[in-house]
Order: sequence, then C-alpha cells, then structure tokens
Amino acid sequence: MAGKRTPKVLTKEEAAEQQAAELRAAIEMIEKEKGISKESLLESIEQSLMTACKSHFGKNDNINVTIDPETCRYRVTAEKEVVATPDDIVDPALQVTVDEARKTNPHAVEGDIIVVDINSKAFGRIATQNAKNIILQRIREEERSAVYNQYYSRVHQVVTGTVSRLQGKTYSINLGKADALLNENEQVKTEHFQPTERIKVYVVDVKNTPKGPKILVSRTHPDLVRRLFEEEVSEVANGTVEIKGIAREPGSRTKMSVCSHDPDVDPVGACVGMNGARVGAVVDELRGEKIDIIEWNENPAILIENALSPAKVITVAADPDERAAKVIVPDYQLSLAIGKEGQNARLAARLTGYKIDIKSETQARESGDFDDLYLDDFDENGESVEEEEDADEGLVPEEAAANLSGMQDSQE
Repeated sequence: MAGKRTPKVLTKEEAAEQQAAELRAAIEMIEKEKGISKESLLESIEQSLMTACKSHFGKNDNINVTIDPETCRYRVTAEKEVVATPDDIVDPALQVTVDEARKTNPHAVEGDIIVVDINSKAFGRIATQNAKNIILQRIREEERSAVYNQYYSRVHQVVTGTVSRLQGKTYSINLGKADALLNENEQVKTEHFQPTERIKVYVVDVKNTPKGPKILVSRTHPDLVRRLFEEEVSEVANGTVEIKGIAREPGSRTKMSVCSHDPDVDPVGACVGMNGARVGAVVDELRGEKIDIIEWNENPAILIENALSPAKVITVAADPDERAAKVIVPDYQLSLAIGKEGQNARLAARLTGYKIDIKSETQARESGDFDDLYLDDFDENGESVEEEEDADEGLVPEEAAANLSGMQDSQE
C-alpha cells in the first residue's frame, strides 16, 4: 500500500511567485469580464493593503506598498527606527531593536532607519476583511464607471435592446451590461411591447448615480429616424446624402427633407432604395409609421411646395422675413394638402419653419389672392417671368414645380 504523498513545501520565493501568478490571473479575469483596467485594480489592491496595515498596526504612515504591474508581485514594507534595547521601544510599529534590525541589515546601528518586510498573511481577520471590502467596493465603482462611459459615448445614438419588463408605465430595456428606461413621455402611444422583444431605441441621456448609470432612451425622438436611415442608407452614413430636416408625429407620419452633395446621386431615390427596401426597413422598425421623403431646396417656395407633397400646388409665395407663406392649390387638392386633421400642412410647416396659409383656387379667386400671386408670374404680354425672378420673389408657378414628392405610392 502506497503511503501518503508528502505535500511539497514551497520556498519563500516559490510561494511569492505562486501568489503573484494567482493574483495576475484573477486581475486578468476581472479586467476581461468587467471591463475594469488593470491599473485601477492594482491601485485598489495597494489601497486595501495600506488599509489593512492601519487596521493591524493602528497606523500606516511609515508603510510602503509596491506592486510590479507586469508580474503582479507585491511587497509591503515599513520604515522603522533602530533602538538599542526592547526597553527603548515606545511604538513597535515605528521602532525595532538593533538585534532585530541586524536580521535584515547586518550593519544596522542605533539611530538608523531600516526597511522591514511585512508579512501580509499575518494580518488579523478584521484587517483582512476590511482589505477585501475595499477591493470589492472599488471593483463595483469601476464597473459602474465602465458601464457609464460605455453608454455615455452612445448618447444621441441608436442602440438595440431587449424589453425586460413594464414597471408602471415605464419599460425597462436591457442593453446588455445595463438597463435603460423608456419613460411614458418617450413612448409612441400606439406601440406596446412584450418581454424579450428586441427593439431599437434612441439614447437621450446617461446620468451617473450612486446606484449606477441611469440611461434614458426614446422611441419618439426625431433623431431616431435620422439614425435609422444612417444605418440603412450608406449614402447618408458617408455624408453623400444629407438629411436637412425631420418633422415627426410619432407612430403616425414623418416628413424628411434630403439633399445630395453629389450631382450623380438622387437623394430621394437613395433613401427610398430599390423597390422601397431601405425606407421599408425603417418603416418596419417604426411599426408602420409613414415616412415622406422630399428633396430639400434652398428656395423656400420650392421647399414648401415639395413639403406639401403629395398635394399638387398652383403657386407659393414665401416671405423669408416673416417666415410665412401663402399657397394656392387646385380645389380638388385642398383636403390632400391640408391632410387628415391638418397633419400634412402641420408637418410641412414644422419641416420648413414657415407658417403656411393654404387656399383652394376658388377661395383664392374670391379673396383676390389668386390674381395677386398667380398672375404675378406673368408679364403684361402674358409671357412667363424668368425663373431667376421667381426665385428672388419666392414664387413658384405650377409649371415650374420639380421633384414634388419623393414619396412612394405605397406609403400614401
């Protein structure tokens, strides 16, 4: 029968190497899983050892802790004054006899200051527990800080999360390392989510609190539409196509104006995509919200005409100083121009920044506005006024209209 194996007794150097290897492995694991830097962890270990010394000795003014960042070997030392005999010792934490000092330094004499190694394993239970608590507290703080920094960098961006639960009227959205709050005022009234459902949300703000980062997200913000188009349309992402403005009534309809910085790229077509695939992906994410894409124009009259699409316009008179415009549309287009409950006109006004007064042709003739606006587009001989003059006056006759809509018939 084989005898019991005698456990190997490690030398002081081997024990230190083993301890350093275990510490290094633990630090690397925490760094990888928690996203906490190695430097911060080493700093917390150093602080914990200093605290343990104070708990054990009553003070740590003469204590030094050094940690090798590569090997993670650490050394705890104390500076002590050499005195002649034990009777001369007033404070054992600060003084040592000549005989004890010469075990460390054979040439030590009374009055010298020597460096003495401290065995951290000799610390009492309370000191060890205090040190452990400091490390754990530091890890929690660093973990919260890492999560805060991660999501703070995503403010005004779109992130994908999973619906966790509904607390009152607030949805909790799990983003991976943290939960975000989708408050009632940031929810689309027609949207209702189920747990485990994946949705995209716009990060409005990230606040640092004692309980961790508080992440506020939105499904109603206009820039949610902007970011979704950046994800779906490469021309928008690289800046070839610019989204100039967005007017949105969440859950119902959005109007968006776009322009191209490349004459060979159609901005509306790029955003709509082949067979409406690109805009369709955004519409699907917004749960069926209609999206009208119109071409932006620096001429406010043309921009207003485009913004009122799909309605056809006879003429537009825009006053840039007053930020107001008068629009005449055919009688049969009046209800379309105004939209259901005024939505089309309201979104067009918000998109262009102009107060828009829309009249039918009959209403304009009765009020005299038709002659003032439309007939001003022709000279005394009945000839059309030059396009440049139209642009200067902010007038757009029906036959000068171009690129009115940008909307697909399928989205009417």
